[in-house]
Amino acid sequence: MFENEKREIIKGGIKLDRYGLVSLAGGNLSMRMSTGEILITPSGMIYEEMVEDDVVVMDINRNIIEGTRKPSSDTDGILYIFKERPDIKAIIHTHQPYATAISLIQDEFRADLTTLANSCRGHVKCTPYSSPASLEMGKMTVKYLGESLAVILGHHGVMTVGDSLKQALNAAVYLEECAKGYLAARACGEIRPLTDAQIRQNIEIYKFVGQGKQDIPKELLGEK
Repeated sequence: MFENEKREIIKGGIKLDRYGLVSLAGGNLSMRMSTGEILITPSGMIYEEMVEDDVVVMDINRNIIEGTRKPSSDTDGILYIFKERPDIKAIIHTHQPYATAISLIQDEFRADLTTLANSCRGHVKCTPYSSPASLEMGKMTVKYLGESLAVILGHHGVMTVGDSLKQALNAAVYLEECAKGYLAARACGEIRPLTDAQIRQNIEIYKFVGQGKQDIPKELLGEK
């Protein structure tokens, strides 16, 4: 059942490791199928060692439909997000160090880098602390997510979401990339922010990026 999607999840987990967003068995990935089932990675398993049968299939109420593995310890929080946000089709949880570090010093990561505006749809909120494996981390994600595709869980890690696993993965990877640049700049001095109008422009521009999409309108770029 859902073999292609299970392979996609495993490949996504390997990419999290490749880009330094998790170590060993950290984090998790989950997807909502069009028929309502939830696919989620197993607890405590290294992504490179997973096979399709290791990915757990369950319903939104946590009833196991297929699989013998114990699902991620964060399952309760993840299912809460899926229940509260029916528009979300994929969720990725990481322990990426640079983005997480931002939650130790401030309550929001402003989209003063174009890539953050593009990939996460604007500013990224930092939530108060919630325990790993708790329902509360799901509640905090929903409360602070808004229209963004990411939140930074205080003292813990990151939650990214999307209409596909690819979108959630892009948000996680580019959030970390931007966090590295931001923290390097903070170590040198004050940040020069973008204006709200510039941030909105960057969010709109990214809607036209990618194959199969129309060219970026000239007026959006301030050109005639």
